[in-house]
Amino acid sequence: MKKFNPILVITATLFTVILLIPTLLVLPFMGEKASGKLNEEPFLPMAAEPLADSAVEVAVFRTAQSQLEKVPLDEYLYGVVSAEMPAEFELEALKAQALTARTYYLRHILTNETSTLPEGAEVTDTEAHQVYKNRDELKRQWGADYDWKMSKVIEAVRATDGQILTYEGNPITATFFSTSNGYTENSEDYWSNKYPYLRSVESPWDKASPKFTEQTIMPISDFERRLGVQLSDRTNIGTILERTPGNRVGKVEIAGKVLSGKDVRERLGLNSSDFKWQVKGDNVIIETTGYGHGVGMSQYGANGMAAEGKTYEDIVKHYYKGVEITSSEPTLAQVAQR
Repeated sequence: MKKFNPILVITATLFTVILLIPTLLVLPFMGEKASGKLNEEPFLPMAAEPLADSAVEVAVFRTAQSQLEKVPLDEYLYGVVSAEMPAEFELEALKAQALTARTYYLRHILTNETSTLPEGAEVTDTEAHQVYKNRDELKRQWGADYDWKMSKVIEAVRATDGQILTYEGNPITATFFSTSNGYTENSEDYWSNKYPYLRSVESPWDKASPKFTEQTIMPISDFERRLGVQLSDRTNIGTILERTPGNRVGKVEIAGKVLSGKDVRERLGLNSSDFKWQVKGDNVIIETTGYGHGVGMSQYGANGMAAEGKTYEDIVKHYYKGVEITSSEPTLAQVAQR
């Protein structure tokens, strides 16, 4: 009979335990592996503290359904940033968009600009305020790309949580648009109000935008009807009387009628108020540069700045002159108590 060796037994036991430890650690989590289905929300680590945005509820009027949708402010911002800016854009550009979207909403509420909306609504889901899409709509739109796109948008919104843009201590009117013509516009050169932070600045990055130039072909009869003019000389259909500091059309004379560049843009449905035209046969050929009203932050400009290594703070302080990034908590408290 062999003599019992306790050292050998202990060594064998320890070896077995060491082999089992990785299996014991992995098994409890094997059933929790994400399947990749669209009904699973993208994973992000939980915030260390509750988000400041989550304390406020937003009442969005869903235009297509003619009904209210109430969501926390952070969820509303996920939907606005996703609808207003491509998720493929640089993260710092998305952060800048999140900051402007939060600031726009809070100023809108504090200035009581909701009187013309349906009962109970604070904003619509259209360009009249900010375009908004909920998660179900974004899942249908993005398909298999939903997880990574939503994760990126959520990261951008959370990175700016508790922040707004202010000028002399007050939330600004944080307007934005798609693509400039190389410059942004002074607010009073497109709208009636003059804001000291909405000044014309250079935006050379926009030339990379697919929306930088556009050509529209319109029958002369349609052109005349929309503008309320009768062209007697088709060789010279309009004279530009002045241009704005942002190099857009300020005023133009057409068949003895003086119109603003904004009027022409809106009546003809043009991308921009930076336009030029010529007659060919029975048509007017119109070429525009830029896309949108041109006031505030250019989204393609923001993306260009981010691609060059600029931060979201750099971006917003370029497009909104003299502003500060400050805590949103006092403003959120005001809105929460309304």
